[in-house]
Amino acid sequence: MAAYLIVASDRGDEAKALKLSKVKYRKFAANVDDRSKLRDRLLELNRTGPHEYLEFRSSQIATAFLTFAVFALLIWVKSALFAGALVMGAVNGYFAFVLIDRNLTKAVVKRRAQMDAEFPALIEMLTLSISAGLTPLNAMATIAARSECELAAEFAVVTKDVIAGAPFHIALDAMGRRIKSVTIRRFIDAMITAMLRGAPIVEVLQRHAQESRTAHRNQIMTAAGKAEIFMMIPVVFLILPVSMLFALWPSLSNLNGFM
Repeated sequence: MAAYLIVASDRGDEAKALKLSKVKYRKFAANVDDRSKLRDRLLELNRTGPHEYLEFRSSQIATAFLTFAVFALLIWVKSALFAGALVMGAVNGYFAFVLIDRNLTKAVVKRRAQMDAEFPALIEMLTLSISAGLTPLNAMATIAARSECELAAEFAVVTKDVIAGAPFHIALDAMGRRIKSVTIRRFIDAMITAMLRGAPIVEVLQRHAQESRTAHRNQIMTAAGKAEIFMMIPVVFLILPVSMLFALWPSLSNLNGFM
């Protein structure tokens, strides 16, 4: 990029050179092997723009480089050790890079858990809408228009895909591929199979609504069991020792008085 700008400054076409360098960088970023599955995580967050990967990675690298520069400069000014400043700046820059990636992963996990929690209620709404006479597509469009949850946003994406010309079962399958949830994937597969074979969709939805409620109740019970174990930690290591100390302190005081 710097070479393009140097040549362009002699010719007077900096804007053209900058545009050409951006195009080349985008082609390079598109061909880079995505070992961290960053594109899949961005897709799961509905960040489906053509340059989302490039923008996220560029901001991540820029933040890491800025962190490196700031920490290296501060340590160099305070300690006057250039090598130590470079090492500490590199370590902090690496931690900033990893922290941004971990925050993205946490956002994906949080959104996935939120959609799993929303799934039983939205399936019941979808079942009621289809039972009232709406088609599955119109029912999804109605729920997407009247709800603001994450799963309703996925319904809105399915509706937009169908309006753009994609078949309904293809748009549903794309939704199942975006959402890395076993429950939602099973529901979508069952719904696609029912539509293609002409089976009653309402019965499929009712069965999956019951299964999702049971699974959600089991998740709540599991979380409650883990919370009960964690609640025992302060009881065993804090409250019980203090209680024993209060109970034994008078006896210890009397023994010290006799001795």
